[in-house]
Amino acid sequence: MKNFLCIGDLMVDVMVMVESEVHATGDTQATISTSGGGAAANVATWLAHLGNQSYVCARVGDDANGDFLLKDLDRYCVSHNKTRASGEKSGVVVVLVDENGERTMFPDAGANSGLSGADLPPLDQFDAVYLSGYSLINPKARANVTKMVDEFKERGLPVLLDPGTVGALRAVPTSLIHEWVSRADILLLNEEEALFVAQEFSLVRAFEVLTHLCPVVVVKRGSQGVSAASRGSELIEIPAVASEVIDTTGAGDAFAAGFITSWFADANLERALISGAKSASIAISHVGARPPL
Repeated sequence: MKNFLCIGDLMVDVMVMVESEVHATGDTQATISTSGGGAAANVATWLAHLGNQSYVCARVGDDANGDFLLKDLDRYCVSHNKTRASGEKSGVVVVLVDENGERTMFPDAGANSGLSGADLPPLDQFDAVYLSGYSLINPKARANVTKMVDEFKERGLPVLLDPGTVGALRAVPTSLIHEWVSRADILLLNEEEALFVAQEFSLVRAFEVLTHLCPVVVVKRGSQGVSAASRGSELIEIPAVASEVIDTTGAGDAFAAGFITSWFADANLERALISGAKSASIAISHVGARPPL
């Protein structure tokens, strides 16, 4: 059984499922629920769901949301640092989901902004690290998380990076994003993010740029499936797995977990893509970013 360390945010997701056209200055009917979220925590729960061991390195405040988040990780058998950030609030993200299942997010990182190497468990127990780019994008956490990446590289731990959404990345210089990507062993991102990070208008050109920076690049394309390439190898493409789209929140995190599980079993890129696509198809068929218990 493999053991994976997931670095990034642990958040409360407030899911707002819109039932009609949004009326910006008036009332819009919606179904609202709360659940555990945060990219790193989502990946960790999916990894555990798929039979791996996983550990979330994130921070929660000493509030009711912190209680909820840690208990929720326990339900999924995900290991975590049980310490609380005194006097701080836990992270919250409001997720607005439209009639087509597409989502818009409004995050408040809360205590996650103080993430540092002091939050790390002993590293000799892990096979690889999943790193959510949100912890690098956050200027309050960036320096500390960069030092953590230095330690991972010194120890020879493979790093899988999901750089985060274009909306968040726009606040970061391209040269710095490329520096982060060049430290990763595998890059996981969607098509919009790939074009933005590469500063290209075609996916073919984006792959050329990104595989120059990172040895393995995986681009999720929603209903068009997924494309990937290793440096110096031809592009691999697989179709999406058919599924009713209820909520796309967490689909990329589920894909990451499926991909990681398969890749670290036999390092076969095509099989890893198929595994990721299967997990993503499960994620989009229900509300929320976590796997079914």
